Amino acid sequence: MPIILSTVNVNGVRAASTKGMIAWLAATEADIVCLQETRATDAQTAAALAPALHAGWVLSHAEPESKGRAGVGILSRRAPDAVRIGFGSTEFADAGRYIEADFGDVTAASVYVHSGEENTPKQDEKYRFMAELGAYLKSRTGEFVVSGDWNIAPAEVDLKNWKGNQKSAGFLPEERAWIADLLAAGYVDVVRALHPDVAGPYSWWSYRGRAFDNDSGWRIDYQLALGELTDRAKQAVVERADAYDQRWSDHAPVTVQYR
Repeated sequence: MPIILSTVNVNGVRAASTKGMIAWLAATEADIVCLQETRATDAQTAAALAPALHAGWVLSHAEPESKGRAGVGILSRRAPDAVRIGFGSTEFADAGRYIEADFGDVTAASVYVHSGEENTPKQDEKYRFMAELGAYLKSRTGEFVVSGDWNIAPAEVDLKNWKGNQKSAGFLPEERAWIADLLAAGYVDVVRALHPDVAGPYSWWSYRGRAFDNDSGWRIDYQLALGELTDRAKQAVVERADAYDQRWSDHAPVTVQYR
């Protein structure tokens, strides 16, 4: 069946719901919306999204153990056949960074790979998460798409100022090699496949300075697909706001139509 799938880091679901997210959900044609950084409990997320849930959206959510950090979810037009939180990791079982749901033959996952900082414990934790997540993703088969905020720009074309960020977390050689390894294992970055020769399209812009106005962004939100879904992806768009004051997150939704 055809599926329209969106992914967006909401940068706090309670704030986003007051800035325009609810209106976006009312207008979108997406069948599934993967959320990252809800930064809220299950109850708080459901309360923030109450108008959308009353309108028919179904929420599956993995709340984070650390207050105000992480949190991932999946909104869908119908109830999923099954939902699984985490990917078998002991260390990250309650981190609120991974959730997947089955919809017929298709499994959709929402992932949040946290940002790091080179040569710090935070970056070490990021690498541990990446190692365990990567092993799990390589074990997957069938019609599977994992979407989210990866906090890694895979290549120079994926960030505006790549020359000035070669030693920055999110563009480190080890991080980029990890994404390349997933692609070598059979995953397809469907947005890049559909936009092979363009800069970006960027999905995140800092709130500082004039990054958004100058389109000085990073492409760190994307969808990696397996199976027949890789051939079914026919259109991908980053739903960049028309103006700075119309943003309800520092990320923009990344939407893909699968035939």
